[in-house]
Amino acid sequence: MSKWDFRIFGEVEKAAVFSFDELMKLPQTTVRCDIHCVTRWSKFDTEWRGVLFKDLLKEFEVKPSARYVMVHADHDYETNVPLADLLGDDILLATHYNGASLTPKHGYPMRLIVPHLYFWKSAKWIRGFEFMNEDRAGFWESNGFHLYGDAFREQRFSGEALDIPEDEWVHKDFD
Repeated sequence: MSKWDFRIFGEVEKAAVFSFDELMKLPQTTVRCDIHCVTRWSKFDTEWRGVLFKDLLKEFEVKPSARYVMVHADHDYETNVPLADLLGDDILLATHYNGASLTPKHGYPMRLIVPHLYFWKSAKWIRGFEFMNEDRAGFWESNGFHLYGDAFREQRFSGEALDIPEDEWVHKDFD
């Protein structure tokens, strides 16, 4: 883990880089949630442990212009999420699943968990957050998947379901 790091950049007052050990010194939280894959499977009552996104957010200052986050991961993967959707009590930078460390197949050492969006938004092998003032499509979104991906509105592919206006985002209390 000595070479692994996590970058914060973009629309922030000062870019930052965290080591795995630094992130593990932040409060640890356990979240129990359902997860939903775009391929039409769900897994109920899953248990994850790690750092809440909003606890990490306390470690740096986001510019008021930031409205979106591009989640960067290994293998040049990225996915976009509105910043407001990351502020809930169940949004986690997970290191454990069902009491055990994540396996490499499932995102070791850290993956994002965003339960109310399809699971492609819960990127594996995360390496950084880029805070942005405008939305930009990530890997799957650039290849025909829905820009937002609300599992409960079945927003699988672009054009299939109505986009959610900003005033209807799940966690819209961020300013």
